[in-house]
Amino acid sequence: MLYKSRTIPRELEVYQCLNTRIKLSEKERKHLFTLRKGYEGEVQFDNLTSSIQSECFILNDLLLQQNKSIFQIDTLIIAPDTIHLFEVKNFEGDYFYDSDRLYTKIPPQSEVTNPLIQLTRSESLLRQLLQSLGCNLPIQAVIVFINPEFTLYQTPINKPFLFHSQINRFFDKYNSTSSKLMTNHKELAEQLLSLHLHEAPFFLPPSYQYDELRKGNTCEKCGFFEINIKGTKCICKECGKMELSETIIMRNVKELSMLFPEMKITTNTIFEWFQGEIPKRTIGRALKKHMDCKGVRQWSHYEY
Repeated sequence: MLYKSRTIPRELEVYQCLNTRIKLSEKERKHLFTLRKGYEGEVQFDNLTSSIQSECFILNDLLLQQNKSIFQIDTLIIAPDTIHLFEVKNFEGDYFYDSDRLYTKIPPQSEVTNPLIQLTRSESLLRQLLQSLGCNLPIQAVIVFINPEFTLYQTPINKPFLFHSQINRFFDKYNSTSSKLMTNHKELAEQLLSLHLHEAPFFLPPSYQYDELRKGNTCEKCGFFEINIKGTKCICKECGKMELSETIIMRNVKELSMLFPEMKITTNTIFEWFQGEIPKRTIGRALKKHMDCKGVRQWSHYEY
């Protein structure tokens, strides 16, 4: 049973927004690629865990704190007899393992961070947290290499690695279990959900200013700026994606609020962000429908 769904990381959302409106540096584009690829791998794993038939609670994308240390868990599964901790990696290509270090195989060979370091830390902090909650269930911590195009040479047999070809067999064991969840399992899921931190504290976006960003409507699907507006419909000239004007307005309100949290949302602010492409009356109706109006007359603005 899915108990906590996954959401797009705020860091990835910010980078994707900026990628359509300013020119990112090569280093920033690589970071965006890494963020996007990692998230895609996690979503792929979610699709696999959704097919589990046996009783369990699935909590995706947990950000927790223990002893002033913050740790992130890609997927946590509370089964009747075990807590399963999964660290998902979407590596692609050929790598090799040597002396507890991970390297790319294609020259120039370079060392990459061993995911076991992160897994060991997360497992230790999770165990301490569970003990503080009065839970003594054993933890099984596993690194999932989700990409079928990933090969790890010299893989030690005793490492908690799960490769793409092994995942289905791994979850077959879940479905063969007839044990039942108890009230204490649900209580634990509720406790962990209540402890989840909604904002990552170490997010460092690229430097940007409002005046530097390209203004205008963007297509949700392809990021193209040329949008035909026909009544209540907005149609991308590049890919043909159609959105209702109300939908595209609120999507851009979310984007603007995310990029500039201190900025007040007004009809004029959104009109300027759209470069006048959508009438103020249409913008005002959407804001009144989906947000609360604060203040009066020229001092009015909208909040969620």
